[in-house]
Amino acid sequence: MQLLAIAIGSIIIAAAFNLFLIPHEVLSSGLSGISMIFGMLTPIDTGLANFLLNFPLLVLGYKKLGRKFITNTMVSVVIISLGLSVIPVYEFAHNTILSSIFGGALAGLGIGLILRESASSGGLDIIAMLVSRKKDFPIGTLLSAMNGVIIAFSGFLFNWDTALNTLVSIFVTGKVIDGVYTHHVKLTLMIITTKGDEMREQLVENVYRGLTVLDAMGGYSSQQRNILMTVITRYELAEVKSLIKQVDPHAFVNITKTVEVVGLFHRPTT
Repeated sequence: MQLLAIAIGSIIIAAAFNLFLIPHEVLSSGLSGISMIFGMLTPIDTGLANFLLNFPLLVLGYKKLGRKFITNTMVSVVIISLGLSVIPVYEFAHNTILSSIFGGALAGLGIGLILRESASSGGLDIIAMLVSRKKDFPIGTLLSAMNGVIIAFSGFLFNWDTALNTLVSIFVTGKVIDGVYTHHVKLTLMIITTKGDEMREQLVENVYRGLTVLDAMGGYSSQQRNILMTVITRYELAEVKSLIKQVDPHAFVNITKTVEVVGLFHRPTT
């Protein structure tokens, strides 16, 4: 189901670009917008440009965000790149402003769906994820702030009407992302398992959060167990549940919504 959601979100993004944004020379955010510029001004295919521009950031993300996150992101980048190459560029709506709004909303929906499944669509999403993990800011707002250069490019390369339509599209995309991907919601997990060491290793390796391990004993069975407690963001829940199930399908997991976190929320980097 996770890969299916990522695939659906990626196809939505590619459709938003080729059916609403590119026909009106309206750019998307981040590296996707730069890929569009290559596709509009050079013979380079937009999908190929999107993949090549994303590759260095995928390497960076692998080192900082974890193997599973980047693996899912690579799936998304490949599907988006193929979608941009396969889906025909067609002017679905003739009104430029409506196309900018609706195309931006569709792109935001697709990106939000992907982010909810512990992945990203690549590009500046990876940089925004790194910054948001350090500073805990809304990721849609971060993406909008980092896209000023795309708007400037649009104005100088095309015209300032196009730049303003690009601004509208990026703004709508950011708002929809923040509506779909509520990453700032915190959850506390208490995991009770007989495979404490293996569970700890998997969580430390794949989840960018601190972890506390306690010794415990089953009240009914008197069997020795471990309690692992951690606080994660809502977007990480799907990945953590998958990891828990892989290590110990019989683990007891209590998930509660956290009102506030005081102290060290991010795992130390040293």
